Amino acid sequence: MLETFLRRFARFVTNQVVARPAAWRIFRPLFRRQWDHRAATWEQSRRPDSFDPIKAGLDLLPSPPRRALDVGTGTGGAAFAVATRFPDANVVGVDLSNQMVDRARSKILGPFIGRLSFQQADASSLPFPPADFDLVTHSNMIPFFDETVRVLRPGGHAIYAFSSGTETPIYVPLDRLQDELQKRGFTEFTRSSAGRGMALVAQKSPAGELRS
Repeated sequence: MLETFLRRFARFVTNQVVARPAAWRIFRPLFRRQWDHRAATWEQSRRPDSFDPIKAGLDLLPSPPRRALDVGTGTGGAAFAVATRFPDANVVGVDLSNQMVDRARSKILGPFIGRLSFQQADASSLPFPPADFDLVTHSNMIPFFDETVRVLRPGGHAIYAFSSGTETPIYVPLDRLQDELQKRGFTEFTRSSAGRGMALVAQKSPAGELRS
């Protein structure tokens, strides 16, 4: 019963924040506490195909990113997928939950040392300068479109993946994502599916201009 409530709560918050980003100020403390509490068992809740959609999105990129950001990284699954797929990239994962970040950091071993890092950060106000990344990934993450646009360089790519498709608790229809991104200067879109999920790959205009 608790798991059902948490799934419904996550979908409710997602819908509210996408419609009214200012609502995040209300839900942020609740979300932080929820994910801090779930960090200890989060790895066990992931299925073998949970990151197949994000991996499928990575395969659609025309060239390897030099610097990538994974937003809402949790214990780092998507960030590790990016770092594995692109061994020359510098990858940063951020999450609202300090407990999630601590667990992600504990997994940095061997070839990931020095090029993969994790830090606590709020996705609605990222601690990075404009145009700092070639790629911004989101796996089961509430989108904060304006921040993604701000930190992504012109010509860079954003990926939005949902591990269980429309059944994912944190889910935004791909048509809605594409509409919001088009308003913010994204001009190329590709959709893919893998495992139980789906992904949208979007390219920011090389000129960075906004579309009306």
